[in-house]
Amino acid sequence: MTQELKIYNSITRKKEVFTPLNAPYVGMYVCGPTVYGDPHLGHARPAIIFDVVFRYLQHLDYKVRYVRNITDVGHLEDEVAGEGESKIEKKAKLQRLEPMEIIKYYTDRYHQACASLNTLPPSIEPTASGHIIEQIAWVQKILDSGFAYEVDGSVYFDVQKYNDAHDYGKLSGRVLEDLLETTRELAGQDIKRNKADFAIWKKADPIHIMQWPSPWGQGFPGWHLECSVLSTKYLGQTFDLHGGGMDLLFPHHECEIAQSVAHCGHESVRYWMHNNMITVNGQKMGKSLGNFITLEDLFEGNGELLEQAYSPMTIRFFILQAHYRSTVDFSNEALKAAEKGYKRLMNAKGLLANLVHTGNKKPKNAAEDARIQAVCAQCYTHINDDFNTAQVLADLFELSGKINAFYNKQLPLNSISASTFDLLTTTFNTFITNILGLADVTSANDNNGLVDGLMDLLLQIRANAREQRDWATSDKIRNSLKALNVTVKDGKDGTNWTIA
Repeated sequence: MTQELKIYNSITRKKEVFTPLNAPYVGMYVCGPTVYGDPHLGHARPAIIFDVVFRYLQHLDYKVRYVRNITDVGHLEDEVAGEGESKIEKKAKLQRLEPMEIIKYYTDRYHQACASLNTLPPSIEPTASGHIIEQIAWVQKILDSGFAYEVDGSVYFDVQKYNDAHDYGKLSGRVLEDLLETTRELAGQDIKRNKADFAIWKKADPIHIMQWPSPWGQGFPGWHLECSVLSTKYLGQTFDLHGGGMDLLFPHHECEIAQSVAHCGHESVRYWMHNNMITVNGQKMGKSLGNFITLEDLFEGNGELLEQAYSPMTIRFFILQAHYRSTVDFSNEALKAAEKGYKRLMNAKGLLANLVHTGNKKPKNAAEDARIQAVCAQCYTHINDDFNTAQVLADLFELSGKINAFYNKQLPLNSISASTFDLLTTTFNTFITNILGLADVTSANDNNGLVDGLMDLLLQIRANAREQRDWATSDKIRNSLKALNVTVKDGKDGTNWTIA
């Protein structure tokens, strides 16, 4: 590949050519889930988006170390102030379980969902609770640097002092003075020098179950600290790429930058990537808002918002049909369209496998030959343009139309050269399977692909009948399928079918 990969860097607010620090090695860190509930559609988006990033970087022959954490301690209910009850411990109390039981159960559920969505596992998946010693060392180093202070067993990051020397807010665009005016007062928080200061080590109440000894007494690390510690531990004090949801941009990632500068003396991340949110009726989907749809409910069709079940690959296609920096609004109509789009691509993939080129070196139709070459090139142009999967899918749909035309003999296969056919085959299969990660599977209701296989057979018999002008057989197949609520449509790009 001669094209350059460009990534929109959230901190510079522009697209930049991706140049790894130590090519061919790439270090990539992505914020993982806080494991206190079932994974929902909002969790699926970063898992899928950064899986594509991981896959494509590997496709470019980079040796990628992909680190994604599991938050199992320190994530409190008030994320901005870093106060309130632990989300995990609250769930443990409600269910009368140990926190580690909650953590194990929901971590397993997250992994099962990710496997269903065909995301590759990260290279390393560290937990916050497994790195307490390292986090205590970071707290001490930040104290020694003068950017933190200890009060009654808790250690707070001094945002004002840091901002005087650096720029707190450079990632999110927040202005400290505005934050100090708008941050609400919380009971018992007058011990902090400024309302915007955040805990990097929190004193534990006696009832707090997950706590550890430290130089400042029994406590636990602040939520923001773990990602600074875990990313640099496994990727080095400067690494290439940090990803996560846009909802983490502030305060989580802003605090990460401040902590890393205070500890390392410089920023750690070279490229920041943020995927946008999934919304329901224009409002962010999330557990705290109570408007989330679990992936299990989506797969099984449970819940008031769902009209039917949707396969994991339909969900993956739904996520990829929009650019990762744009919002995606949930609707049954959008998911049904994604289901049709996924089936259309998989159908074309199956048809392509059955095509055999005659081997002519020169195309019979130079314009058709050139167009297919151009669309194959566009796939790379669009994926290199900040991972524009929406445009890549549009390219693949154009190629699928050509495949259908070749298969139905509306377009002679020898109209393109053997080399162009090989390019079409390689590009189509590589992007669908290896880069976009769309597995060739059907939903559980499809009896392991029996429906798709039978439909392919029927449509091929019908195509042969049409070629021989046997309109009676052709019409009988279409009318019989219509009686079964299966609609067959003939178009310039071939024949497609849908279930009403």
